[in-house]
Amino acid sequence: MDDGGRDDDGTMTCGSCGRQVAGADLAEARVRWTFGTERGRTVWACERCSRQHARSIEGKLDSAWW
Repeated sequence: MDDGGRDDDGTMTCGSCGRQVAGADLAEARVRWTFGTERGRTVWACERCSRQHARSIEGKLDSAWW
């Protein structure tokens, strides 16, 4: 992933469930999804996973613990 959190093919992928968005949906996903930095790379979580794991995200737990 690059600094913008997009895969090489221009999609964004949820680091938790694997959901992907691309094209016109990308702008909306950047607003609704959450992101963090793990081991020097940007990791995104879709809105569903963000809600499900809100306490872990706020506690800054590594996504491996979710």
